[in-house]
Amino acid sequence: NMPEAKLAREAEICYASVAMVTDFDCWHPDHEDVSVEQVIKVLVGNAEKAKSLIGEVAPLIHADDCGPSCSCKQALEFALITAPDARDPKLVKKLDAIAGRLLKF
Repeated sequence: NMPEAKLAREAEICYASVAMVTDFDCWHPDHEDVSVEQVIKVLVGNAEKAKSLIGEVAPLIHADDCGPSCSCKQALEFALITAPDARDPKLVKKLDAIAGRLLKF
């Protein structure tokens, strides 16, 4: 999950990871073993919870405003060190979707 988080940060995209346990006995010595059926039941329940979470969160997300404490949209602010006149125009064009805000200067 770390590669996705880093790539999202480089693209100035807000990102959050959600983890849901399915095999809850694997880490706790005091629990009995669980069956495949129990794991599948929890997995299906988690899928429904994930859908519900997306349904609750999606309306709150705005493309240009993720809140005053969020620094995602400015993550590349000081990342570019190549002088504008030394940048390859073809590469600048390729990077427009990710860093266009900074490369237009």
